[in-house]
Amino acid sequence: MLSLPEELTHAGANACLAQLTHGLATEPAQVVVNAQALHRFDSSALAVLIEFHRVCSRTGKTLAVHGLPSRLQDLAALYGIQELLPSA
Repeated sequence: MLSLPEELTHAGANACLAQLTHGLATEPAQVVVNAQALHRFDSSALAVLIEFHRVCSRTGKTLAVHGLPSRLQDLAALYGIQELLPSA
């Protein structure tokens, strides 16, 4: 299982995506990202997860998210992308 950091804003988005992508090779067919530690974030957190969803798809894997904060779930619903971030 891969994990998101406690803070994920624009400043750390590229580094977070790189870390997730680097860890992808050792993950099973359904990649689970643990978001329980995520407490401080902006819309960049969604951008990271959506891009990681694309990376997973390109490698034939699926993405599921565990513990996505409710505020981020609400933002995903507002943008109409909640189906791209299924719960684990």
